[in-house]
Amino acid sequence: MKQEHKINIANKLQDYINLHGIPQSTVSDRTGVRKEYITTILKGVFTYDAGKGKTGDIPDKHFMRLAELLDYSLVKKYWKLRATPQFTQMISILEEAREHAYTRLIIGETGSGKSEAIAAFAKKHPADVFHVKVGSEDTLNGLLEKVCNALKVPPSKQKSAKIRDISMSLKMLHSYGKKPQLIFDESEYLKVSALCSIKEFYDYLDKYCSIVMIGTAQLTRQIDKLRYKDAKGIPQLYRRIKFGRRYLPAIDKTYGMFLNEIKDRELLKFLRSECENYGELHDVLVPCLREADRLDQPLTLSLVRKVLNINEVEIFKAS
Repeated sequence: MKQEHKINIANKLQDYINLHGIPQSTVSDRTGVRKEYITTILKGVFTYDAGKGKTGDIPDKHFMRLAELLDYSLVKKYWKLRATPQFTQMISILEEAREHAYTRLIIGETGSGKSEAIAAFAKKHPADVFHVKVGSEDTLNGLLEKVCNALKVPPSKQKSAKIRDISMSLKMLHSYGKKPQLIFDESEYLKVSALCSIKEFYDYLDKYCSIVMIGTAQLTRQIDKLRYKDAKGIPQLYRRIKFGRRYLPAIDKTYGMFLNEIKDRELLKFLRSECENYGELHDVLVPCLREADRLDQPLTLSLVRKVLNINEVEIFKAS
């Protein structure tokens, strides 16, 4: 990595710390970069003591992690964050929930930029917004360990102890004047036991910490299905979140905010016909824009077809 990039990252990191009033340890927790490295980087020193009178260069991977936190791009970006209606509404909901310690469910279509909005919001509030992504195979214990890791809470052996320790950590942040928020992304994967743990978090943290579950309509269908079956703990959870549901607007499939610079009409027709959401649009545009730059060619349907290995028959309905 060039020296000028390292200097820029160091300067922007100091600005970020000053803006949010956070200690270096928070940056370390959020990026995985050792605090000792952060201390020396902020001094404009990009080496470390390797022992026996020798020094070594701080590996570039650490600067890359800091650059990601700071939204500092080392290479050309082919996909920019845009203030779509879904993004704008999500940020508004998250802000309100954080401010008043509300519990919320945010429901939006697959590929509508929910995870991007979460990441952007967490960067804006690095001291007290914590988010975990729920996996399809996550057990309750595994999910709680993810939360412990996000909060840097040593995980206890018992699930109930983990919930208690996590809650105590978040309450402590509140006592320090912070506005803690715990976000579960892709919450449609939450199993029954995990959903019941949300109810426990609510009981511990009501008025102290915002809890937000974000997912697709599968999440609300799953909760409703379990409620009708009178599954243990679910009616109690439903009572607490009944009026906390928030639905994001549908995606505008014309993609007006994304396609202004594309001139090829056939390509525009193809993208609007074939891409169901922002995620799919990203998966088409990013590799194709990069290849167009490499070849120094305009972005056309013909080039997209070559890059994606799509034949004429497959795109017939788009032309």
